[in-house]
Parts: sequence; structure tokens; C-alpha cells
Amino acid sequence: MSMDDEYGHALDVFVTEARDLVQDVEDGFLRLEGSSAGSETVNALFRAVHTLKGSSGMFGLGHIVEFTHVIETMLDLVRRGELAVTPEMVSALLPCGDHILNLVEGVASGRSQATPEEQSTSAMLLSRLEPFLPGAEAAAVPDASAAPSSEPSDSELDDDERSWHLSLRFGEDSLRNGMDPLAFLRYLATVGTVLDLQVRSDSLPPLAELNPETCYLGFEVDYVTTVPKADIESIFEFVREDSDIRITPAAEQVDSYVKLIGTLPESDRIGDILIRSGAATEREIADAMRLQQERSRSANAIVPLGEILVEQNIVPRQVVDAALGKQRKAGETRAQQDTQTLRVDAARLDRLIDLVGELVIAQASAGVVCMTDAGDRSGVAEAQSEVMRLVEEVRDSALSLRMVPIGTTFRRFERVVRDVSVELQKEVGLVVTGGDAEVDKALVERIGDPLVHLVRNSLDHGIEPPAERLRRGKPARGTLRLNAFHDAGSIVIEVADDGRGLDRDKILERAIERGLVEPGAVLTDAEVYELIFEPGFSTAATVSNLSGRGVGMDVVRRNVTALRGTIEVETSLGVGTTMRIRLPLTLAIIEGFLVGVGSRYFIVPLDRVTECVELPPGAIVPGVGSRDVMDLRGEVLPFIRLRTMFGIDGQPARRQSVVVVEQSGQRTGLVVDALMGEFQTVIKPLGPLFSRAKCISGATILGNGEVALILDVGPLVVGQTERERVLHAGATAVA
Repeated sequence: MSMDDEYGHALDVFVTEARDLVQDVEDGFLRLEGSSAGSETVNALFRAVHTLKGSSGMFGLGHIVEFTHVIETMLDLVRRGELAVTPEMVSALLPCGDHILNLVEGVASGRSQATPEEQSTSAMLLSRLEPFLPGAEAAAVPDASAAPSSEPSDSELDDDERSWHLSLRFGEDSLRNGMDPLAFLRYLATVGTVLDLQVRSDSLPPLAELNPETCYLGFEVDYVTTVPKADIESIFEFVREDSDIRITPAAEQVDSYVKLIGTLPESDRIGDILIRSGAATEREIADAMRLQQERSRSANAIVPLGEILVEQNIVPRQVVDAALGKQRKAGETRAQQDTQTLRVDAARLDRLIDLVGELVIAQASAGVVCMTDAGDRSGVAEAQSEVMRLVEEVRDSALSLRMVPIGTTFRRFERVVRDVSVELQKEVGLVVTGGDAEVDKALVERIGDPLVHLVRNSLDHGIEPPAERLRRGKPARGTLRLNAFHDAGSIVIEVADDGRGLDRDKILERAIERGLVEPGAVLTDAEVYELIFEPGFSTAATVSNLSGRGVGMDVVRRNVTALRGTIEVETSLGVGTTMRIRLPLTLAIIEGFLVGVGSRYFIVPLDRVTECVELPPGAIVPGVGSRDVMDLRGEVLPFIRLRTMFGIDGQPARRQSVVVVEQSGQRTGLVVDALMGEFQTVIKPLGPLFSRAKCISGATILGNGEVALILDVGPLVVGQTERERVLHAGATAVA
């Protein structure tokens, strides 16, 4: 790999980590209000900005370093209690997170310097921060080229400072990889004080053999800083792989670590004790444990982890002995599992899902072969059953890789609610529940925009201004709730507010004005509220920057429908409104119910099926006329003959069945010739030729090679309801 390739790979890692850090920074800004000096929120936010600044400095990204330094300075004042957090400060900080992300994306696109527009934005945002910074703090940007100071001043030392000894041996290829060891030393001086610096030239060859592109020098550094050991370690993140970096507490700090370990909670893992005390980092413990395993295998005996830590000069002997003493007090060993996150390339994951789908189809085909001659194939059938079980496990495991908590989407609405509330001069609190409910990552990415519109609509039209709420006997502060939960193989997402609610009469009046409903028509509440999703429909008296033009709710429904989902409205005038979105957990594989009509096959999503009954002779309810309806235990159930709807030739079966499906509280029957039971369905998208097919959401391949269409229950039921309304209106007119 060339020098450019090595540097490019390191830069890609930086961009990936920086994006995560920027998300942490924005989340921290949103939680900053109400936080006190020294709180975990303030400290975590400071660490995120500090790490982002340090990583940027390692790549010479001065424009990011300068911008984040001012924010870091402000947060440092907050955590020391010298600067109070105000809503105005948070409002000034929030756009800074967006700007940092833009700068990082600029680096991802190949720019190492800020554009004139970005420079202008940086200056504008920093000017907004100046009123919160005493004196000339805002202009105090570190000079990365400044030499390390040899003596610490009194003002640089405080009770939180700790002394460290750094033994640095940079890899021979560091210079070729674009990493300048001196840049690391200079950066150390910006976050602490270098007390002593010694150069080690033991590896320096004779002049005739010296290669100017090879790094031969090492450094011994005595260092004082307030940042924890893990932050010092992160400075060398991009050279650690081929370098030897050792960070140990200075001799005078050993006693303080021993005392600190004595105050920590008991633990049965020496590594946890050392990490909590700050004497070792997670990376150091992990590396030591790997070395411990290698040596234990070679010696056929367990090598103590403490011995490895002392031998590798990671932790002093006295500190290890103190941690071992704490470990012995913990009593019985308890099993603990470390939760780790593994980044998986989306293309590889999609390929895995496709292969699993093909495996499911192949397994179904093998099942068909086994069923053709079961008399002498009991062993094959048993093996087939075992294969089926394994396939289901592989399927579930593969699909779980795509599942992410819906809370990752909900987090973005903290910012939306805050910004919109300020713009509308309303007081609104966001309550998030069910954020740990998992859903397919593809769904998470595509449901974000519809949710944004629903949230903004609730804030603008649903929740009243504080004065109006007080007149109605409500708290001045409104509440917007985001909730998610699993239900019958689906994920349900609710956007609820405690605002005005929907005015049924006003909606119906507006619909009649626009010609959407005939005057005198009798509609259920659900049918009336469904009208708000019609294109261009709005009851707003005025148009705001956020809503009121009748554009958006139809897009919301269209986007939800495209994800094979449904949206329902539950409202009470003066109490509030709940928008309930129901989506499948995954877009790849579903549980279906296989039915047959003539020589054709159809799949009905199993979560929409409520029951199956036999079609009674005639299937006509007395007094209803020739409409396709039947009596289902006293309920008038309309039904659809799939044979007629899809123009399938041939005669119906002598005994037909009705699959009862439910959509948004409305039940409809599907008349079929044969019921074939539950079927694990691998969804195959249809081509552009079928883009306008409203009642078909995809297709699948059966074990016998036939293609079965997957029915989209939503449009089927809605279409049947509309046909019933037309027939009813016609019968009324004739009468």
C-alpha cells in the first residue's frame, strides 16, 4: 500500500469517527440546558469536542481545530462553574454542531481547507458565541507550531492535574504514512504541559545508511495535564498500529492511584478496576488480555493479567497490587459480557440478506420434492425439517444485523422540537418512549422525513400557544410524545400531542367545499379524519413558514404506504391527537399466508389476516341487494373475489374460502379457491412495468418455481370501501 493509500485510509477512519462525535456533540448541546457545572452531561460534551479537536489537529485540519477550540473553551468554563448555561447560549451552540458536520463532510469530499463560505459561516457563528466568553477567550486559538513549554506556570496547575510519563517509539513508516511525530508533541503542549522531553536516538543508523523517509527517533516525555489517560491515548490513535506508545503514571502519582482504587466499588475484574481508576485504558487492558491468552496457550497455564500489565510497563506494580486486593474482595466471580459494536458495510449486509432469501427459496423447493413421495423418504423429510430449522435461525440472525433501535431516529427530534418551539413562541416538551424498539435500518432511514412533517404539524397546528392553553385550563407547556412498540410482527410509531385535536365538522365542511365529499354524505369518524391525507387538503386559516398549504400529509401517507405501512388518526377535540404509523419490521422477508386462485398464487401478509371461513352459498345478505357481502356472525362483511379482480380464467372451486383481513379497523374478505397455510415470504421487488399496480406490493418465488404476487392489503380495503360507498350512493339515488 502506498503512502497516499495509507493516509487516505487513516483519513477515512477520522471522518467516520468524526461523524459519530458530531452526533454526540449535538446530543450534548440539547441536554445542556439544566445541566450543572461538573455534571456528566457537561463533561461528556467537553470530551467529545476535545477529542474532535485533537483528531483534527493530527491531520492538520486547522480550520476545524480553530472553530472547535472556541467551543471547547466555553465548555471548559461551564464545567468549572465559571459560566452559567442559558437557553440563549444553547441556541448559539446548536448551529455550531451543524457547521462542524459540514466541515467534516468537506474533508470527506477531499478539502483540507475551509471554503470562503465556510470561513464566513465560522466567523458568524463565533461572533454569536463572543457575548458568552469573558475577555478575549474567543480569540484564543492555539498555535500548533508553538514549542512545548519547559516549565509549568502556577496558573496551569490545579487539583485535577495528573503527571504522566510518555514513552513514544513511532513506527519506521510514520513519515511515509503522512504522520509527523513532532506534530503530536506540539499538540500535547496545547492540552497540557510538557515538563521534560528527551530524544532517544538508539535506533539511528550511520549517516551513510540513513533513509530520510524513515523515522528512527523516540521520545521520553514527562507530562502534566487535566485530561484523562484515555484522551491522551486517543491523540496517538492514527499511529498506534505500527508504533509503541506507553503512557504510565509518574512516580509521584502512584500513591494517589492506590488510594483512589481503595474507594472504588468492588469488582471481580482487575481490568475494570484499573480502567475506572484511570490508571489504564480499555485499549491497554484489551491488548494485555490478548497477550495473556497467547502466553497462556504457549505455557499451558494461566498467566496472571497483572504480571502482563507490569511487564509491559502499562501500570506500576503498586497500582496492580491495589487492584488485585480490590478484586479479591469481590467474592464469587460473576460472568460479564462486553457489548461491542461492529460496523458492517451496507452492501455486504444486503448481499447476505439476498443469499438468505435464495436459501429460503431453495429450502422450500427441497420441501416440495420431499412431499412428492413421502412413503420411502422419512429420513429425507426429517433432514428437511432440520434444514428448515437452521434456515430460520440463519434468517433471523441475518435480519437482526439490519435491526437498529428506533431511538436513533427519535433523537433528531429533540433539535426539531426545540427549534420549532422557539420559532412559534410555544413551550413544548418532548417525551420519548420505546426508543429501544428495533426496526430494519432501511425503514429507519426512510421514515425520518414523514415523522419530521408529523412532528412539525403537531407543533404548528396541534399544540396551542401558552396563553390559549391557560385559558382552556391546560398547563402552559405542551407535550409532544414519540412512542414506538412492537405489535404482531410490526413496529408501531406514535406521534401524539395534547393540543387542540382535529375538528371533525370543520374537516367535513372543508371537504364538501372542495368536492371531496357529496353534501349529506354519512361518514364514519375514521373516514372523515382520513380526508386530511388528501392532496392539497388543509383547514388552516393562515399559512405559516411550517405548514398550512395542504402540502405534506398526502406525501406522508404515500411514503408510509410505499413502506407497506399504514397510518391511523386518533383524536379528541380539545384533548389532543395521535398519529399512529404501523410498519413491517423488515422490508426483506415477511411471514405470509399463501392462497390459490385457479392456477395462480397470492401471498397475504400474515399480520393482516384475522381469520379464514368458508364462503356460504349465495353469500348475499337479505336486503342488501347484489353487492358482494356476507353474514359473518351477525356482521355484514364485504368481500372481494380475487378471480374477478385479476381476470383469472377458469371456473371457481366448488368450495371457496374467505380470508378475512383488517386494515385501519375495517374488515374485508378475500375470496380464494384454496388455503395453503403460512409461508415464509422472500420479497422480490417488481419492475417498472408494474409501478402503477396499486394492490400488489411485490412478488416471491415458491418452492415449485411458481411466482406468487404479494397483495397490498391497504389499497385493497380502501378500494373496496370506496366501491361500497359508490354503490350505496347509487342505491340511495334510485330509491
